[in-house]
Amino acid sequence: MPLVSIDRLTDPRLDPFARLTDVALRSRIEPEKGVFIAETVEVIGRALDAGCVPLSLLTAPEYLGQLEAVIGRIEREHPDVPVFAAPCSELRQLTGFELTRGALCAFRRPALESVEKTLENARVVAVLEDIRNHTNVGAIFRSAAAIGADAVLVSPACYDPLYRRAVRVSMGAVFQVPWTRMEGDPRTWFVDGSRTLRELGFTIAAMALEDDSIPLDDPRVRAQDRIALVFGTEGYGLSRTTLERCDMTVRIPMRHGVDSLNVAASSAVAFWELVRETA
Repeated sequence: MPLVSIDRLTDPRLDPFARLTDVALRSRIEPEKGVFIAETVEVIGRALDAGCVPLSLLTAPEYLGQLEAVIGRIEREHPDVPVFAAPCSELRQLTGFELTRGALCAFRRPALESVEKTLENARVVAVLEDIRNHTNVGAIFRSAAAIGADAVLVSPACYDPLYRRAVRVSMGAVFQVPWTRMEGDPRTWFVDGSRTLRELGFTIAAMALEDDSIPLDDPRVRAQDRIALVFGTEGYGLSRTTLERCDMTVRIPMRHGVDSLNVAASSAVAFWELVRETA
């Protein structure tokens, strides 16, 4: 594996790692360039376990020792992938933040499967409508992996599960839980999406505070053979178009006058309630 000492941050080989803190820019160019960034040894390892193909690894000389295992693995499996090393002070200028967790690895983005293929063996599925917070996206994936939800679908306007922060917050769970992006107009995607879910045998449950919401522990919720839980944004919840096409609306019972939980916390509670007897 080539070890390359970098002294010019303008080196075009470092382009995948440039301006990592610019959310708007990264959200556009990572999909367009067909790359995603994995951060920390653990997350890089999970990406490799999932069969993701590395393009290059970026670190500082002082971290090479603790990266020995992952570098050795990449060398065995992908011997032509370069490792770039530059001082931490220089890397901060390139990435916009202090590299404190050892390494960044650029990977080729894997092709997404169809909805049908993604849900082939799924019973409990999360559908994320327009969630625009990478921390929440990553946390939902982590809960899905840890508790046992089977798959995640994201709407056309939902933030990218392979954005660096989402990947990091998920601790690599985005590589462990099957997921794909649903297609269509961002305003009407659920018209076709709900039809597809029903054709695949799913009951669709909106997680929302509506007049007709039933408690999550209601027997009617647990009785479903296959269920898709639809989660919306923090501020606006689910769109009216989506709510009208769900089979039921479900709420988590609250105490002390609190009306709802953060969407990531809600997903964890809902996953646990629906999978706990099969765990």
